[in-house]
Amino acid sequence: MEGSLKENKMAKMPVNKLLLSMALPIMISMLVQALYNVVDSVFVAKYSASCMTAISLVFPIQTLMIAVGSGVGVGMNAILSRCLGARDKEGLDKTAVNGIIIYAISYLIFLLIGIFGVDAFMASQSNSPEIVKEGTIYLKIVCIFSFGMLAQFCFEKMLQATGRTIFSMYTQMLGAIINIILDPILIFGLFGAPRMGMAGAAIATVIGQIAAGMLALIFNIKINKEIDLKEALKFRPCKETIGKILYIGVPSIIMQSIGSIMVLGINTILGSMNIVGTGLSLEESRNIAIAVFGIYFKLQSFVFMPVFGLNNGMVPIVAFCLGAKEKSRLTKTIKLSFMYAFAILCLGAVVFQLIPDKLLYMFGNESNFEHLKLMGVPALRIISLSFPVASFCIISLSVFQALGNGIISMIVSFSRQLIVIVPVAYLLSLTEKIGLVWYAFLIAEVVSVTLCVIAFRYMYKKIIKPLGN
Repeated sequence: MEGSLKENKMAKMPVNKLLLSMALPIMISMLVQALYNVVDSVFVAKYSASCMTAISLVFPIQTLMIAVGSGVGVGMNAILSRCLGARDKEGLDKTAVNGIIIYAISYLIFLLIGIFGVDAFMASQSNSPEIVKEGTIYLKIVCIFSFGMLAQFCFEKMLQATGRTIFSMYTQMLGAIINIILDPILIFGLFGAPRMGMAGAAIATVIGQIAAGMLALIFNIKINKEIDLKEALKFRPCKETIGKILYIGVPSIIMQSIGSIMVLGINTILGSMNIVGTGLSLEESRNIAIAVFGIYFKLQSFVFMPVFGLNNGMVPIVAFCLGAKEKSRLTKTIKLSFMYAFAILCLGAVVFQLIPDKLLYMFGNESNFEHLKLMGVPALRIISLSFPVASFCIISLSVFQALGNGIISMIVSFSRQLIVIVPVAYLLSLTEKIGLVWYAFLIAEVVSVTLCVIAFRYMYKKIIKPLGN
């Protein structure tokens, strides 16, 4: 029903102000998300070194869950924003309800993984009974109760698509604060609570996610006037709409799932590498190397999460401008996003270069800190050299998705993480020098930025340039 929607702020607000108003709340909330992910690992690391290694080993499955939640959200967000730009009220409501259906099916898949697949996965990752046990406990809980995380993604994307990013910030902050408060209480058994260890960390996580998902639903019902969920529920499942969401979302899911496979591949390489010169047994050296890699991923989230938040603010603007055929606003949004991402990642690289030992100290204890430091300091310094280069790639891949071509994003991501990082890391591991393995990330980023430049020129000529002035 064209013309039934009021003019949205994405049509008239100055671009820089619009981008910051859309992105800053998400960036702040994602920083809080990164904080509670790190806090989670810090408490677990203080509980036991084996738990820290287990957390690193379960990371690929957690990444897969996030990939599905975020990827479906990317597809839903882009279609919602495009409908908003075209003032298509019926399309908005139909997209919302079919997005909810996709999320419900996704939960059923992770429920089955939690019940039937976790034991086999952890058994394949480590020969240590203690590490397998702790990882299995944690992963079962987060998979079986993943409906909270998926609900949070679903309803936050609806808020973001209509420009209400401040409310998605509130929901994410609620989940993060609940997690941070409950973590030490449930892990260490404070204030009369039972000492639950890894189970406590997992329970704190899912409680925070469920609370955030519920609040995001309430905000959509009470505040989000563009999307009427009560009206949307009258629509039946629509193959065409589901297909549109998945056409954009599946490449994003695959792209992020490739990251999960990459982490699994690097963990496997580190877990079988003949690491020399550490003063530890081979198994202990491998466990430390896996822990260092897991710690890196936790720490780099502080740097990359704000950029991903910037992306989440940028994507609906670009999709809206595409629907409204506003070329100048679209290109200005992209240019500003490149500039902000580069500044953030340069700052992150400087921090990693200057104080890597202090960053690692948060995750160490008296028994393993010196070994973490020995392996971790070179790792953080080498990998962070790739941060500024990554800024162009991250923004470009999201622009491709917002323009409706997630396939290109998927191809570039696949090339970077599977064709380059894992094989190069394996070849470097044959030297038996752990420090050389980390250069695989820098090499992969150089390849990735080259592909992104080629792809961006293609997308500009095909989609952006024809929009006119």
